[in-house]
Amino acid sequence: MTDGRIAVPDDLDAVTSVGAEDHTAVDPAAVERIWAAAEHWYAAGMHPAIQVCLRRDGRVVLDRAIGHAWGNGPDDPADAVKTPVDPQTPFCVYSAAKAITTTVAHMLIERGAFGLDDRVCEYLPTYTSHGKDRTTIRHVMTHSAGVPFATGPRPDLKRMDDSEYARDMLGRMKPVYPPGLVHMYHGVTWGPLMREIISAATGRNIRDILHDEILAPLGFRWTNYGVAPQDVPLVAPSHVTGTPLPAPIAKAFKAAVGGTPQQIIPFSNTPQFLTGVIPSSNTVSNAHELSRFAEILCRGGELDGVRVMSPKTLRSATAPARRLRPDIATGLAPMRWGTGYMLGSTRFGPFGRDAPGAFGHTGLTDIAVWADPQRALSVAVVSSGKPGRHAEAKRYPQLLDRINAEIPRV
Repeated sequence: MTDGRIAVPDDLDAVTSVGAEDHTAVDPAAVERIWAAAEHWYAAGMHPAIQVCLRRDGRVVLDRAIGHAWGNGPDDPADAVKTPVDPQTPFCVYSAAKAITTTVAHMLIERGAFGLDDRVCEYLPTYTSHGKDRTTIRHVMTHSAGVPFATGPRPDLKRMDDSEYARDMLGRMKPVYPPGLVHMYHGVTWGPLMREIISAATGRNIRDILHDEILAPLGFRWTNYGVAPQDVPLVAPSHVTGTPLPAPIAKAFKAAVGGTPQQIIPFSNTPQFLTGVIPSSNTVSNAHELSRFAEILCRGGELDGVRVMSPKTLRSATAPARRLRPDIATGLAPMRWGTGYMLGSTRFGPFGRDAPGAFGHTGLTDIAVWADPQRALSVAVVSSGKPGRHAEAKRYPQLLDRINAEIPRV
């Protein structure tokens, strides 16, 4: 379609898949009102597929998907084979990866692998030029390391998993402001920095740490950085939708994430990207598994006998480190930050209105994972469209608001 929309079926039930749900501790009518908001969002035609999963007190109260995993993108031919999405379909969830990486980092900090106030150059000896020797791991995790976007030579994406190359390129970067001076979202540089710090400090790949310490003991199928080569065909693609962003916003977007949506999204569907280890942006998961990961955080760092971190460590990680202020990570909407986690708030925030106790992370675009211990609630929302401008943009935050309105605090 000319405005970048998908073809929305007349019968939404025909493209809806429902997982196992338990409504014993929640009003079923409230669940249906939340889902109606998700259907309303889908009907805007900006997302080929949407998944929503909510856990309350550990019970899955909503686990549904709507749309098509394959065949109904705005550029797909009319006669393309359309494959419906279901709650288990994996997608790249982009910067929702940062919630996973932040969790791994705090687990390792608690174990003494490194400290938040250690200097990065203690682990990456080449990270010293242009005043970067003063950069601490806390600066990196709080997006105040002064390198919100890559400077210097254009990186060779074919070598993005080569640690020696990555460390050399990180060492060459010139900060755009002194470390610790201000907060500015490090959309792309954050992942390589965290990957290499953790590798240098532990002698292990973060993908292996995540698998061995969290995912495998809890029986996760997905939710690691990238996938095995044989699993690439199972990952549903993302699609650029809507009309292009206005020029000033497009420029800021390109600076923050290294390219335009028209450049980034097709690359994110490639085997090269989907088999890499990019702790800022290439976690592959679904809403069902992401909400279960959030349940670890909602329960104070432990799930089903697997202790990831102590409640004390988690409280420190989610204490406000940055005050409410406009943030490029949320399109210049005001937001608070902990140490790596985005924080919710009462009036504004990445997890809807009236969520001051929520924390997690969003992903490009209209993706979010969060825990809200005040509600005993663990949520994930995944969508496959990456919309530019469109009139119904508010339908996504309206869904998040609806979740908070229907699930009261405990």
